[in-house]
Amino acid sequence: MSGRILLVEDDADTAEYVAKGLREAGFTVEHVTDGRDGLYLASSSAFDAVVMDRLLPGMDGLSVVKALRAGGVETPVLFLSALAQLDERVTGLRAGGDDYLTKPFGFSELHARLENLLRRRPGTSVETVLRCGDLEMDLLSRKVTRGGKTLDLLPREFKLLEYFLRSKDRVVTRTMLLEQVWDYRFDPHTSIIDTHISRLRKKLDEGFEKPLLHTLRGVGYRLSEAP
Repeated sequence: MSGRILLVEDDADTAEYVAKGLREAGFTVEHVTDGRDGLYLASSSAFDAVVMDRLLPGMDGLSVVKALRAGGVETPVLFLSALAQLDERVTGLRAGGDDYLTKPFGFSELHARLENLLRRRPGTSVETVLRCGDLEMDLLSRKVTRGGKTLDLLPREFKLLEYFLRSKDRVVTRTMLLEQVWDYRFDPHTSIIDTHISRLRKKLDEGFEKPLLHTLRGVGYRLSEAP
């Protein structure tokens, strides 16, 4: 199962543990440490689920979820919390949370709970094909085509393009690529991104009238039909 997960967690060790496991399980993860940032992203972007800590700087997890529900956002929310008492779990669920997992926890249980939330969400179907114009990626067969022509991508190029497709029409920075595609938490100051972008662009756009992968100098990159 795949999908976009928003992780709102201010503890660095927990965030790294959860994000790494989810990415290895096939999910795309966006991580923020502040409750207000979590509210903004969950309100303005399409996520399949949110993993939310209770105790956060800026705005606590309960307040974030209450604000989301008041605004009509129905994205499933899994609370993570060291507050394990029964009344705390009930409070989290009544605030609008869909599930509640107490710390410490095993990743396998978190993964299973997320899958369960995604399966039972009304009207939700697991996305298996990603598109941008005449570009199409089948996540099940791992086949990528553009204009009916099959593109032969290496595993890292496939992962890079998948991230671009899931972020279609949005600016993607070098830091985002290093974290999401290479799982780096620092900039190695090498040409690794430039090299892979160049190779991917050649396979993606060469021979086609309209380029899809754009460079925004000093900002990042964007996959889009728009110039």
